[in-house]
Amino acid sequence: MKGFWKNKRVFLTGHTGFKGAWLSVWLDSLGAKVTGYALKPPTKPSLFGLCRLDRRMKSVTGDVRDAAKLKKALLAARPEIVLHMAAQPLVRESYRDPAGTYTTNVIGTVNLLEAVRAAHGVKAVVNVTTDKCYENNEHNRPFREDEPMGGYDPYSSSKGCSELVTAAYRSSFFNPKDFRKHGTALASARAGNVIGGGDWAADRLIPDIIRAALKGERVLIRSPRAIRPWQHVLEPLSGYLMLAEKLYKHGPRYASAWNFGPDAGDARDVEWIAERMFSHWPEAPGYVIDKGRHPHEAHYLRLDSSKARRELGWKPRWHVGQAVDRIVEWTRAYQAGKNLREVCLGQIRDYAD
Repeated sequence: MKGFWKNKRVFLTGHTGFKGAWLSVWLDSLGAKVTGYALKPPTKPSLFGLCRLDRRMKSVTGDVRDAAKLKKALLAARPEIVLHMAAQPLVRESYRDPAGTYTTNVIGTVNLLEAVRAAHGVKAVVNVTTDKCYENNEHNRPFREDEPMGGYDPYSSSKGCSELVTAAYRSSFFNPKDFRKHGTALASARAGNVIGGGDWAADRLIPDIIRAALKGERVLIRSPRAIRPWQHVLEPLSGYLMLAEKLYKHGPRYASAWNFGPDAGDARDVEWIAERMFSHWPEAPGYVIDKGRHPHEAHYLRLDSSKARRELGWKPRWHVGQAVDRIVEWTRAYQAGKNLREVCLGQIRDYAD
């Protein structure tokens, strides 16, 4: 992986977000020439700011809903590889702003793919969506890539729509059968509940726990029995990098949808995560169950990643307990005022070795 990415021109949307910042740190360490396109960091503090990534990459502030600005930025970057991660990523926010969620997650994808169509030399495109893109009938088995798209809430539905847009563009404009003509391989990637140090988002379990622990307050936990496929952020990011490399080298063979989820044993309920987190903060008051009414969220959700294991050689490396421990390690470093880019690089090295 290290040798492949050196001097590759990469256009990364959503680079100021939690996952995007981690991926920016990783790509920079691999020697890639990264241009990021995103809104200003969505939280304060932010991993993007704490790692001072604006000093290590070209960062363009812009909205994926602004088709003209997005196209201009992408054409100027002359990318070989495009990684699309910009999104409105929260279920609860999608209930508050469904129109904004759909325009960002669906029209933003259209705008990105239109910009790619106008460019020359883009060899690989990965559109990052979510495990929530599937039609979830709570059937208690992991979802495979060929199952129907759906979504109860606006966020999940918008990501299902983004997948359908990707499939339509792949068939209509980037068809693998015509690869010799257009030269672009387009894939999508679906990951589970991603956790890691440096996530300050609102209405997310781990950030809520960390904020409460640092303030010495109790945290309200909703849906304590909801089961999620928890995974450290480096797990799916390694999958995206591996997929992009395969698309670049082998084109149409890998132009399809891919799941990147944890092992079955890492599908834990919300309360298990809370208890594991607070075991590291014995001085913290802990948590209480929020018994109020909340918008619908899926109870059970798990991905079948056997395709990625079989065809990409990808597999999870850190189980959920290790992931939680790494978050605590990162947070303690943040409390101690350490160089957080170096902390991230240390965890990346530990993961990749």
